[in-house]
Formats: sequence, C-alpha cells, structure tokens
Amino acid sequence: MTTTIQYKQLGSQSMIDYYFGTNHANSDSNLKYRNPKYLSILNHLCFYLPEIYPKLEKMVFLDDDIVVKKDLTGLWSINMKGKINGAVETCGENFHCYDRYLNFSNPIIAKSFDPHACGWAFGMNVFDLAEWRQQNITQVYHLWQKLNEDRSLWKLGTLPPGLITFWNKTFPLSRSWHVLGLGYNPHVNSRDIERAAVIHYNGNMKPWLEIGLPKFRSYWSKYLDYDQSFLQECNINP
Repeated sequence: MTTTIQYKQLGSQSMIDYYFGTNHANSDSNLKYRNPKYLSILNHLCFYLPEIYPKLEKMVFLDDDIVVKKDLTGLWSINMKGKINGAVETCGENFHCYDRYLNFSNPIIAKSFDPHACGWAFGMNVFDLAEWRQQNITQVYHLWQKLNEDRSLWKLGTLPPGLITFWNKTFPLSRSWHVLGLGYNPHVNSRDIERAAVIHYNGNMKPWLEIGLPKFRSYWSKYLDYDQSFLQECNINP
C-alpha cells in the first residue's frame, strides 16, 4: 500500500501550522476546517481498497455509522455499466453539487469539473475493484492529493477527493438503497427511512450521543443488545 504522499503531507510544517497554529483565527471563518481529525490517515484507507483486499473483485463498503435494515444481496446484480463506484447521489438540494466541495475559483478545478454535477456519498458504496485496478484509480487519487498539497483545491475530508477520483466513474444507485442525514437533518422523511435498505447517521448527532436526534434514535437502538458488556461499559441504556 502506498501512503507516502499522505505521510509527507501530514508531516509538513504547513499542515501542522494550518491545524495547530495560533495565528490563523481570522483566516477561515468556518472552524470545522481546523478540526485535526482530518489529519487521520485512517480516513483515507478507502482509496486503497484494491490493495487491502487484493483477491476481491467487488465489494460493498459500509461506514461505521450506518444501520443495515434490509438485505443488500441485490447490489451484486446491479449492472454498473463499466463504472467503478456505485453510490446514491445527493444533489436533491443545490448545496450538494460539486461546487459545494471544490474550489471552482481555482483554474485546475474549473477546467476539470462541472460545478453543477451531482455529488454522492460515502457510506454505502459498491466498488468494482477489478475495474479500479485496471484503470489505476488509486494513482488518480495520488495525483490530486499532490496537486492539493497547499489545500487550494479543497479544504477537508475524504469526500472532495472522492468526488474528484471517481469523476465520471460513479454509477447512481436508487435512493432506496441509502438514506442519509440522520445525524444532522431533522427533516429526513420518515417514509424514506422506512423503505431504505441502509440509513446513515452522517453528521455530528450520532444516535449513541446525547446530542443525537431523538426522532431517529430508535432506528438504531432497536438493534442493540443492552446486555452486552461493551454497551454497559459505555453507559448506553434503553
């Protein structure tokens, strides 16, 4: 597995100053851009799946803040038409288009992508690992990470480089496979939740936290075994 680029970036003085410096209070109005969690190399392991699982040709990727409510077997029979990433698009609202995540004032971004293209979500993805290897997609990821060493193309997280890496290589799945927003959006439609195969508590309001949205907590808690010692140690109660 090749992580040299990541380690070089994370250890650079400019990156350390960006996340931990004391003289940047007025440089970014949104403090989430300063969250050191984005320095974790583990967040980027999803871009190395073909190397982590060299014998697999296809896989379903699931985040750790999702609940699987229905059988996912049907995902294996979907014809992704040569695409590498199967994902649910998130452009039902304008702020989930590409210009939400990428800096289109930068000419490299502006000439390469459509600002109005639909974004999509990590959390429940179907990856064609054989095609990924064939097209050397991880190298595409490395190229863009190198171009973004000064963070001028995007600021944080794994979704922006994901949108770039899988540009024109993502097959849109039916929204019934994956419903998002239960960790930040109190207006997620209950009917969509009921019919979904996977529900995703993306956002800060996780159901196991006190700040979790009460109306969505039961969709998670109904599957818990409260007699499990781990849950008891974490003080998670019915």
